[in-house]
Amino acid sequence: MAVQLTDDQIRQIARRVAATLSGSRAGAPSPERPLDPGRLVEGVFADMDAAVRAAAEAQRSLVAMTMAQRDKIVARLRAVMLEHAESLAGEALAETGLGRLEDKTAKNRLVAEKTPGTEVLTPMARTGDRGLSLFEPAPYGVIGAITPVTNPTSTIICNTIGMLAAGNGVVFNVHPAAKTVSIRTVHLINRAIVEAGGPPNVVTTLAEPTIESAQNLMKHPGVRLLVVTGGAGVVEVAMRSGKRAICAGPGNPPVVVDETADLEQAGRDIVRGASFDNNIVCVCEKEVLAVASISDGLAKSLRRHGAVILTAPQLRQLERVLFPKGAPPGSPAEVDKSLIGKHADAILSRIGLRVGPEIRLVVAETDIQHPLVWTEQMMPVLPLVKVATADEGIDLAQRVEQGLRHTAVMHSKNLDHLSRMARVMDCSIFVKNGPAYAGLGFGGEGYASFSIASPTGEGLTGPRQFSRERRCVLVDHFRIV
Repeated sequence: MAVQLTDDQIRQIARRVAATLSGSRAGAPSPERPLDPGRLVEGVFADMDAAVRAAAEAQRSLVAMTMAQRDKIVARLRAVMLEHAESLAGEALAETGLGRLEDKTAKNRLVAEKTPGTEVLTPMARTGDRGLSLFEPAPYGVIGAITPVTNPTSTIICNTIGMLAAGNGVVFNVHPAAKTVSIRTVHLINRAIVEAGGPPNVVTTLAEPTIESAQNLMKHPGVRLLVVTGGAGVVEVAMRSGKRAICAGPGNPPVVVDETADLEQAGRDIVRGASFDNNIVCVCEKEVLAVASISDGLAKSLRRHGAVILTAPQLRQLERVLFPKGAPPGSPAEVDKSLIGKHADAILSRIGLRVGPEIRLVVAETDIQHPLVWTEQMMPVLPLVKVATADEGIDLAQRVEQGLRHTAVMHSKNLDHLSRMARVMDCSIFVKNGPAYAGLGFGGEGYASFSIASPTGEGLTGPRQFSRERRCVLVDHFRIV
């Protein structure tokens, strides 16, 4: 059995080169079962074959357990992840440089508390003249999961709870820029599972994740299902892999504010939502389309709740900083990656504008062709476009969302406007009169998910999506009426 490592020792694993560590041992092998030579510590492996093999063996043990035992494992996972929510958030911030500590902590707590467990895996039965059929959700086996740099710990926690609740094992290929905290998260998860009586290595990862290892995971014959959370590039590769793939891709969520909206609430919610973790969460508000008659009132509300409104000259200065390679109108542009996920005051300092830490969001009035409107900028810089009517705003929102069908928001008291936007946008998440993150169950009803599979159609994912349906049929019997 592997020895218990200190947190510092766990962090050091990801800094080593896998080739150097291949075959090394974290502790003495158990006399009942030799330690896998590819394993470095519980859950962490030097090569993909070893990681998949270990997860497959552990999954067979997991699925042989009772549902009550699986519930116990999930409960222990929730408790351990809540205990470490803030420390993991701090380590993610230190390693990636993206976001805000308090928001990363909130994300970790959200997924630990509100990711569905086995309670959603309810079987169904159907009887008729020809007998009885039983329909049950069953595990796939080993799931290959790819996670992003933007939400490394929260995605791993969320996916793990849902996948294990459904009876699966999982191999994570984490983002290389977040490997240290991701490996630490996987190791803590393994500790929790074993403490609850579950098998070791039901959740595994690599010490040195790379693009090549992600490709190997997608092609591995021991992987039955892919769950990919990331940008358009990795989603496209996964969808061409030949395997069943659940893919959560990018979003460019628009917000429409009409003339009936509660402007004080709208301003507060937009600042909170668009600045949440400095806008690196895919559901965060990315552009505002406001009816012209209330746009000045909305701007005042945004200021009161922590936004700074740029002048036209300041916006021109900022454009040169945000888009150093230029930005053609009416299309997405490449942003300066060093500014992604940074605080508003740090971004504004690049144009000589000094503001205090209480400023959470930068807002600039633009036209509809401005590249900020069309770009998933992933920083707390929000374009505001004036429109003549709510219907014009809804039509433009559909255009700038670019068919991603991810998330959309509307602030309105007009039921006709709200209903029309819900139909037109056709998104996985539509939030009415709240911050966009309410669609994740944060301050809103519903369960949490950090893999929102709009490209492949599953929407918010959980144990049901990580299950396959099995049917058992008894012919001509057990109809009791």
